[in-house]
Amino acid sequence: MWRVGAGPLVDGLRLTTGWALAAALAITSLTTLCCAWRWRLVAGGLGVGMPLRTAVAAYYRSQFLNATLPGGVVGDVHRAVRHGRDLGHLGLSLRAVAWERASGQVVQLVLTLGVLLLLPLRSGSLLLLVACPVAVVAGVALVAVSLRLNPRRLPARIARAVTTDLRDAVLARRAWPGILLASVLTVLGHATVFLVAVRATGIDVSLGRLLPLALVVLMASAVPANIAGWGPREGAAAWAFGSVGLSAAQGVTVAVVYGVLALVATLPGAVVVLAGRRRPRDGARGPAEAQPERVGSVVDA
Repeated sequence: MWRVGAGPLVDGLRLTTGWALAAALAITSLTTLCCAWRWRLVAGGLGVGMPLRTAVAAYYRSQFLNATLPGGVVGDVHRAVRHGRDLGHLGLSLRAVAWERASGQVVQLVLTLGVLLLLPLRSGSLLLLVACPVAVVAGVALVAVSLRLNPRRLPARIARAVTTDLRDAVLARRAWPGILLASVLTVLGHATVFLVAVRATGIDVSLGRLLPLALVVLMASAVPANIAGWGPREGAAAWAFGSVGLSAAQGVTVAVVYGVLALVATLPGAVVVLAGRRRPRDGARGPAEAQPERVGSVVDA
């Protein structure tokens, strides 16, 4: 705001068109399906699986909460807690959501780094930006491997839980191909929405220059330090666009359009929230009636 003023923000709101909103809704429905499928694969490996329809509704609700509440992760916490309470396995549900989000972020980080290395850009600062989280992820991976080789460095219970989760939920033969595919499709879907936002602003830039910018801005969007989705995304867009010869104001305008598209695309989650508030809770029927049904759903999954 200090550097570019309020003009790009107003322009972003003004340039958001109906066709862009419709495209964002359609694309986000597919990415939400992919994310819900990924969550279901991870949760199934931990023994807290769910029907795909339930996962899609819960994921829409979590996306809406992430897009409207500070932090960007409140919806995921709510999704994990609600699922855990419904099944009576809060710890496993929290771990399932954590592994699901972490696996998606790792795939997104690797794709971003690969695109920055393969596509020619005049500025190396974008690569430097992504190299920092890559180094962090690599460090965490090395620590995980060392703990796997020498589990005495952590309490046996924690080391056993991490090893078991990775083996059964994330890296299992039945799960990891689907997790990888779902994560790649999700990243490509979000990047496509970003490209729609660019076209809505009228900026004429080749795909080879736009795709790295889109992935870098999406990485910044994942930082859990935003206010209802706004903040790091706009700052990263201004910096990234300016680093490749475009203007920072253009970056902010595109980020604003993308923010509006992303917010509108999560509105089906608001319907899920309202439907959940109107629906009577299982507790009203009494625990003796509700619990057997939940246990059966876990066994079937």
